[in-house]
Amino acid sequence: MRSTRRTGRFRTFMAVVAMTGAAAVLPSQASAASEAPAAATEVRVSSVDLDGPAISTVEVTVTNTAPQRLRSLRIAFAGPKGWAVQPSVREVGGSLATGDEAGATFRIQVPEKRQGFFMRTFTATATYRGGDGLGTATGTRTETTGSPEENLAAAYNNVAVTDESATGSGDFDGEGNSFSAQKLAAVGLTPGAKVEALGAELTWPDVPAGTEDNVAAAGQAVKVTGKGDSLVLLGSGVTSNATGNATVHYTDGTSHTAAFGFPNWSFDPADAHGATLVKSTDGRNRPDGYGNATVQYRIFAHSVPLDPSRTPDFVVLPANSNIHIFAMATAS
Repeated sequence: MRSTRRTGRFRTFMAVVAMTGAAAVLPSQASAASEAPAAATEVRVSSVDLDGPAISTVEVTVTNTAPQRLRSLRIAFAGPKGWAVQPSVREVGGSLATGDEAGATFRIQVPEKRQGFFMRTFTATATYRGGDGLGTATGTRTETTGSPEENLAAAYNNVAVTDESATGSGDFDGEGNSFSAQKLAAVGLTPGAKVEALGAELTWPDVPAGTEDNVAAAGQAVKVTGKGDSLVLLGSGVTSNATGNATVHYTDGTSHTAAFGFPNWSFDPADAHGATLVKSTDGRNRPDGYGNATVQYRIFAHSVPLDPSRTPDFVVLPANSNIHIFAMATAS
């Protein structure tokens, strides 16, 4: 365990606020600010060596930036589920004046690397008395291994479109059913066709019928090309539970998460989960051939917001295979 040391990061503004009872907030935030004190305890997690199998050392640093002393500090650390940490909690003696920081060292068992792209989250939680008065503060660090897929086509894992003369390879819904290539062509969705939706120009999968042409979402990471205000996703859902969170990661290391979803391909309101209807086709292909000619089977668009001032790097899709994605593109 590292000893407490002075860093000199005294926050004059915070001291003035504490002495005067004043708060600098926007008018619309005044009520919330008066109810909850501002956090003034920083928790930082060092980088983690993920070249396993190995025992890696992790440093957690806690800094008190509040005008009052922080005392009775305990630091807990945890890695991904199933990763052993020793010890799981450390106590830090003494107290931290404003600007002081203290550190604790943990050891974590890193398993052998697996193929594919993975995001690992490490969390440190400090509990204490005094300081900012909140009693607890948390810091996280996310590390990645492997590389995201270069494009959506590289992640295709499902056959959603078949020819009416050869329906056997289709399994969009887990029951062997699929879209009819002929009926999609009738509404303009041919291999490589351009599709306008929600301000984006998307490309329909440029592959033959009966081959993998979409991504059944399972937490895949896929590179994003171009900047914009939103990332538009073209797809459809299986069951009424085709919803989840997409996390966009930017080249500057920041990220944000947003929810989206698609209605079921053959029922649910067309705007369920906030989606937009793009195309409807008549009927579907079943294992025994084309059928259900009076039922509409549909393709939708949905979007997740982007920060236009940042450059997207990749997006992590939801871990929900009811969500099927055919294409994605940025829109301004």
